[in-house]
Amino acid sequence: MAAADWDGATLRTTYSDRVLADRDALADAARDGRWTAVLEHLAKYPGHVNAWRPGGSSWYTPLHQAAWHGADAAVVRRLLTHGPWLTLRTAAGDRPLDIALRGGHGELAGLLTPVVRNPLPTDVLFALERHLHALIRERVADLVDEQRLRLPVLDVLTELADPDVWFAVPGMYGGFHLVLRGQELAVGSWWRVVEGSGQRHRITAEGCSLVERGFV
Repeated sequence: MAAADWDGATLRTTYSDRVLADRDALADAARDGRWTAVLEHLAKYPGHVNAWRPGGSSWYTPLHQAAWHGADAAVVRRLLTHGPWLTLRTAAGDRPLDIALRGGHGELAGLLTPVVRNPLPTDVLFALERHLHALIRERVADLVDEQRLRLPVLDVLTELADPDVWFAVPGMYGGFHLVLRGQELAVGSWWRVVEGSGQRHRITAEGCSLVERGFV
């Protein structure tokens, strides 16, 4: 099974005009509660189910918008067929479930409650994520700030049946491949244009260690 994609690019300049138009159209339709248009878009581009507006500040996906609107359960079920991440948070830290409950749409709670397939103690989850982010910053130096990257959050891996995510980094011509294995994270990273740039790291709650280098 192919790795899921973590879309960490937030700058509009990262995307082509065509992609910007498509993503903006989806964001507009979800913001306005035009669910037929949203579902038609996702039927064509199912990978956009976890997408937010490039350059936007809220990071609302279609499912976050459905939770905010209190969309009909039938609409939410249709959205769920595309595999949205129920643990994915907005810039304010809200999951779709949080938004629905705060807005008085408790009838959606059963649909929006994440199913955690790969449970981790909270302290372990936070430690793995902290070490991962430090590794990314070490590997790509100034690109994190230059590109205003949204770094991967590991909540998502806890809900995936196959906890395997690819994070492409603009300007790197490569990225980071993350695989959750029990309470450890295996991370491969490389630049496709730099021979021998590949590195593999093992991350545990205690820290990060290099286990292989020089491939790719």
